[in-house]
Amino acid sequence: MEPETGLSKPLAVVACATMAFLYVAILYAPTLILRLPAPSSIKEFMIRRFICAAISSFISLVLCAFLLPLRKREATYLLGVYGIRLDHFWQAVVFPLSLTSLMYAGSFVFKSLLLVDSWKEHMHQGEGFFFDFVKAILQNFLAGLSSTASNVLAWRNYVVAPLTEELVFRACMIPLLLCGGFEIYVVILLCPILFSLAHLNHWMEIYGRQNYSLLKAFMVVGLQLGYTVIFGSYASFLFIRTGHLVAPIVAHIFCNFMGLPMLFVRRTGMVSLAFIAGAVAFICLLCPITQPHLYNDGTDDCECWHGYFRIQARN
Repeated sequence: MEPETGLSKPLAVVACATMAFLYVAILYAPTLILRLPAPSSIKEFMIRRFICAAISSFISLVLCAFLLPLRKREATYLLGVYGIRLDHFWQAVVFPLSLTSLMYAGSFVFKSLLLVDSWKEHMHQGEGFFFDFVKAILQNFLAGLSSTASNVLAWRNYVVAPLTEELVFRACMIPLLLCGGFEIYVVILLCPILFSLAHLNHWMEIYGRQNYSLLKAFMVVGLQLGYTVIFGSYASFLFIRTGHLVAPIVAHIFCNFMGLPMLFVRRTGMVSLAFIAGAVAFICLLCPITQPHLYNDGTDDCECWHGYFRIQARN
């Protein structure tokens, strides 16, 4: 379908590729361009990267606003195009988070088994009643939260990376590609490719700083790229279906926290059964739980990419 708005496909692709390149390139600007001295600590290094990521995200938002063929240039209108909305906020948080957690059913079962083993050991050693065990678990949990809040790497994984990456690779790129006339399934595949390529800089860091062999570095980064393509497709699907940027953001934070889903463990098949059951439930609920009417009041007057999606859905 040719776009009615005048934004061409080549321009949309070039703009998206530029934003992906900028997102990575600007991370190295303090050293290569500004010639700043090397950071004295990991905290200073990460803070520099936080600032760079914020700057590249802002530039991408401005570039996107300039290129998108909007009928109005009002802030609230543009924020709606980016999926930054307050209406149906709790649905955009709870439903995608619940859906994403199904893929981690095996991980939850594994953690539950570890918790049961810990409780049995606690009782066997006669260290108190069940209440004391629960109290110890809560204390450890709160201590972990406090430690995480002061960890700069945690801020990268759970705040800065999810926010800036979803802003650039979902909020900016998807409206451009859809307004450029690309079909939805193409967008869901194309955005994750750019998203994964933006992680290629990790190869240099892994190979250079962790003293990995060339083959091992390629294997590690290859696994990461494959995972980012899969997650990027899912995040793009969430953004297009819900019209809320918060939907892929909460999924991103949750996946960063959980890591790769647990598929199996040697001592029991419960983990594998739980993973299979969760995966089946995820596939069955993927479309029903992301029905656009659950996240939007109207279906005929949606802005930009959202209106495009409605037309495609009815066809």
